Amino acid sequence: MAINNILFLGHSSAILEATNAQGPYHIAIDPWLDGNPLCPPQFSNPDRLDLIVLTHGHSDHAGDAVRLAKQYGSKVIATWELANLLIAQGVPESHVVPMNKGGTLKIDGFSVSLTHAMHSNSFGTDSGPQYAGEACGVVVDDGERSIYHSGDTALFGDMVLIGERFKPEIALLCIGDRFTMGPKDAASAVALIKPKVCIPIHHSTFPDLTGTPEQFTAECATTCADETLVQILAPGARYEISQ
Repeated sequence: MAINNILFLGHSSAILEATNAQGPYHIAIDPWLDGNPLCPPQFSNPDRLDLIVLTHGHSDHAGDAVRLAKQYGSKVIATWELANLLIAQGVPESHVVPMNKGGTLKIDGFSVSLTHAMHSNSFGTDSGPQYAGEACGVVVDDGERSIYHSGDTALFGDMVLIGERFKPEIALLCIGDRFTMGPKDAASAVALIKPKVCIPIHHSTFPDLTGTPEQFTAECATTCADETLVQILAPGARYEISQ
């Protein structure tokens, strides 16, 4: 099992392009593709999606999950409340994998863990927004390295435990401010987690998201200089992981 590339598709959408014993395997985290103004049109319908992992139910993270799960027959990991809302919206129950924060699940050769995050959470249904449990972060481990996706969160001190417990080589951290951490707090999160590489996410999509990758890079230069490489990805770009 190996995660080979991280394909960034704008906002918080990322696809981990991997292989397992059966061949190519793609893990999508918060794949908001259709309707995402930053997602390149050619990626609205990827070649494959084997597993979808959702950090929370807001439309800019889970708003495309039902369509994609049905189209690709993907398994979907979500917290208990959100998992049940997805089933109610038509995702086959046999494809939905409920979890909760603190849990780790082995699935198709990979380990998926849900971590704490500090954020609100709801999911849009035909009858309006519904409470969707607590928001979370995600760690995916291929046996050689782990990758942490923060989802939407504020800065919190126990991020140090994420670093100590999972030792993520790569962290995808929200930096947009107003609704999540801004560049300064995100740089503090890097100092707590101590990844080798950090990819800024949840920025530049809407005017309200004022935090920029350039500001984040400057803050990291002060907070964690020479410890973490900040890798800025344009939507549609890949970060190649050296094995």
